[in-house]
Amino acid sequence: MEIARTVADVRKIVKKWKNEDNMIGLVPTMGFLHEGHASLIKKAVKENDKVIVSDFVNPIQFGEGEDLESYPRDFETDTKLCEKLGVDVIFYPEVNEMYHEQKTYVNIEELSKGLCGSKRPVHFRGVCTVVSKLFNITKADRAYFGQKDAQQLAIIKKMVEDLNFDIKIVDCPIVREADGLAMSSRNTYLNTEERKAALCLIKATKYGERNISKGMKSARLIEIMSDIIKKEPLAKIDYIEVVDKKLLQSVEFIEEPVLVAMAVYIGKTRLIDNFSWDVEK
Repeated sequence: MEIARTVADVRKIVKKWKNEDNMIGLVPTMGFLHEGHASLIKKAVKENDKVIVSDFVNPIQFGEGEDLESYPRDFETDTKLCEKLGVDVIFYPEVNEMYHEQKTYVNIEELSKGLCGSKRPVHFRGVCTVVSKLFNITKADRAYFGQKDAQQLAIIKKMVEDLNFDIKIVDCPIVREADGLAMSSRNTYLNTEERKAALCLIKATKYGERNISKGMKSARLIEIMSDIIKKEPLAKIDYIEVVDKKLLQSVEFIEEPVLVAMAVYIGKTRLIDNFSWDVEK
């Protein structure tokens, strides 16, 4: 396994791979890899001849007052996991390598307005910009993203469609801890009491999955899920919303396939979760 620190290094490797007709898979990450990331990497290794994992904490997707400086990092452990899983290259650039007098950004306005985008106005512009750069740098044939970040996944798919990127986006299921909490690098922020309190997210998610039905008012589903989370003193709801799966617009009645998404603060840590529902046959 190689560690590439510059764009030029990656391009040199990729050129050789392309000349040999290799299919390339890309797994974009911000490092501090966990089993959720591992599931993406395993799928990429299975489906491609060569795999690149990017390990880069992207500063332009963090807003003012967010956790850029404290975001967990452990490149040594990331390297060991990638090597174990059969990754061919880790792209581990410095910020100056990725953003040298950056003046160009990519933004998907409509899909970025609601859900997490309503509270994090620069976030998805930063995500789209860095992912576009990674697609151009790696020339990957497939890129792998988790369904936990459902809004991000929808936005990236739209960006690929609108900008004619020659790449297939592969979405992968949410990976959860044994007790059901969705895996996230930010879970490490939680102390013992907060970690226990965070289970209100999976309780609300499971209850929502059991009770959702065609024709139901979205407000009623949101109400019953909110009631579960409000029982936890350490939890504060940022949002719970029911939106259509394609445009991410709020719906009054559940008639078509929907995404039910939430963001909840446990203490100072903001966690997200979601589930999808398709029209009953």
